[in-house]
Amino acid sequence: QVQLVESGGGLVQPGGSLRLSCAASGFTFINYAMAWYRQAPGKERELVAGINRSGAVKDYADSVKGRFTISRDNVKNTVYLQMNSLKFEDTAVYYCRGQDSWDPRFVYWGQGTPVTVSS
Repeated sequence: QVQLVESGGGLVQPGGSLRLSCAASGFTFINYAMAWYRQAPGKERELVAGINRSGAVKDYADSVKGRFTISRDNVKNTVYLQMNSLKFEDTAVYYCRGQDSWDPRFVYWGQGTPVTVSS
């Protein structure tokens, strides 16, 4: 059974930090490019950061560059999102996504973890 389970979300003050984790199971993790998306209330889901299979190539939305870092551990089958200098506008539900690098038809999503930036 394929599972992507996010954790680490919560309430944080502006300027604070959070580290999200996404634990994968049920598929060959190292074959999958991974990404974090987010969806704020009333807005469409947007790509936050992506990482290739090896972890050597990373990409970020302009709004988070220099503040967020995506990484992965192919032994633990986990992808992370380190979020620093959080802003009010980072408030959203954050989703983990995996896509098979060899067959892009295979895409998996986690259930999401909420992040609220508030004073």
